Amino acid sequence: MKYLSTASIAALTLAFASEAVAVEWNVSVWGKRRAFTEHIERMAEIVAEESGGDFTMNVSYGGLSNNRENLDGISIGAFEMAQFCAGYHRDKNRAITVLELPFLGVQNLEQEVAVARAVYDHPAVQDEMAQWNARILMTSPMPQYNIVGTGEPRTTVDSFDGMRVRATGGIGEIMESVGAVPTSVTATEAYNAMESGVVDAVAFAQHAHLSFGTIDIADWWTENLNPGTVNCPVVVNTDAYEALSDEHKAILASAAERAIEHYLENYAVLLEGWEATLAEKGVEKVTVDEAEIARLREGAQPIHEAWIEDATANGLPGQELYDLTIQAVEANAPS
Repeated sequence: MKYLSTASIAALTLAFASEAVAVEWNVSVWGKRRAFTEHIERMAEIVAEESGGDFTMNVSYGGLSNNRENLDGISIGAFEMAQFCAGYHRDKNRAITVLELPFLGVQNLEQEVAVARAVYDHPAVQDEMAQWNARILMTSPMPQYNIVGTGEPRTTVDSFDGMRVRATGGIGEIMESVGAVPTSVTATEAYNAMESGVVDAVAFAQHAHLSFGTIDIADWWTENLNPGTVNCPVVVNTDAYEALSDEHKAILASAAERAIEHYLENYAVLLEGWEATLAEKGVEKVTVDEAEIARLREGAQPIHEAWIEDATANGLPGQELYDLTIQAVEANAPS
């Protein structure tokens, strides 16, 4: 009978110990890889590199959950990380919907990141996420939405009357206030809705118009409507996070910062090529008159006030969250 040497036993012990501390996370997103998910992809690369392969992430595009159920999946630990958009289930994440109010005045992605972080740090937001066994890791900053549509361009408030538009959150509310008919079909459903005539127009950020194909069947795009955007955090399952070693937690935090930087750089490249994209696809760029935008903006304040009232009625510090958001917008305005 052969016996293992002391050295062999030590090597096996080390191997089993290394295997025991290795961490593999599943990450649920949707659609396909695009500017909206580049920070997640970059994070997965950084985490693997910095941990020497002991901490890895498998990013799944729709294979783990659909986009309306990612927060539910996080809550039960079906996967360790996920991306979701507040407008898909506003009743589950009321606090962060303050970031989706129309005409908040955010001007660029860097400002969007700063405002989101300020709101995410509020105890009411963290407590609400805790109800879903989730903690927010980072945002997915998107520029102000603009609309692509078919047929004659809609460039006046009056022309929005009766327009069926894919728009969620505060953007949908502001469009509804002037007679449009918003629908909250998901991003992955938007192309079919537009192609079949279920909607006349779709409100997206530039990357989504590209990724989900709405720009391919559009006749026009509003370059300056800028009614607002949606907020889409990346969250982690609290139990999975707490189970990480201190080293892995530090790697994750550092990776989040670097991933956001990568996201901003990557999105800037996309925006630089947007004019060429419109020309290539034969989409007319239309400018909405400032007087018309002012008319549209008039409907924003009642929506803001209604949000505060509704949030307060649901046990949230509505006025406090709203004031924090406005202060963050002003404090981080581009110079």
